[in-house]
Amino acid sequence: MGDLRAGLSGEAAGFVSESNTALAMRSGDVPVFATPAMVALMEEAAVALLAPYLDERQTTVGVRVDVRHLAATPVGGQVRAVARLMLVEGRRLTFRVLAYDDQHTIGEGQHERMIVDRERFIQRTLGVE
Repeated sequence: MGDLRAGLSGEAAGFVSESNTALAMRSGDVPVFATPAMVALMEEAAVALLAPYLDERQTTVGVRVDVRHLAATPVGGQVRAVARLMLVEGRRLTFRVLAYDDQHTIGEGQHERMIVDRERFIQRTLGVE
């Protein structure tokens, strides 16, 4: 694990399409950016931040998400998430996450990930030891 420290940040961006609306993801019945899609974008930002700091055997898994979805973004809107690493406690990593569209802050919260050995994690998940 490289020089992983508080203060680092990562980003992810995309567009709102028919496939990531609340209607399509069945998290609501309106054609706007879905909360689960916003959370996924926030996680993607955290994963992007971590990629250069993990060795090839390591990965991270999300273990906690606590966010508020503050504003709706229509289909065609651009969205962006920023994850800032706030705390490193051994293998547990805590991030402040924010999401934006062209006009507003659309989401904010906290996200935690754990560093795991990829192969061991997969074997445990599949019940193969």
